Amino acid sequence: MSAPKFAEGRLAQVLLAPIVSEKATQVAEKHNQVLFKVLRDATKLEIKAAVELMFKVEVESVNVVQVKGKTKRFGGRAGRRDHVKKAYVALKAGQELNFSGEAA
Repeated sequence: MSAPKFAEGRLAQVLLAPIVSEKATQVAEKHNQVLFKVLRDATKLEIKAAVELMFKVEVESVNVVQVKGKTKRFGGRAGRRDHVKKAYVALKAGQELNFSGEAA
């Protein structure tokens, strides 16, 4: 089965930001996965294609998590943070990703 073709403009927008946190660092070391904040309507196949295009690495699998925005108070008003979709991207063995854009 061949991978479907996606528009490069769309792939450039799919990845919003890398997630850099304690948990993300532990996941990276233990499972060779990288976390990204992605568009809420992005599919696993789009995320895989975007990571491979942007960082020139081979992706083994993609897991996604929908995180509901917390209700918070802003001043005297109640508000809600935005919902977020996170992607756990597992890299193939021997692949490494650094955020300067080149594969190791």
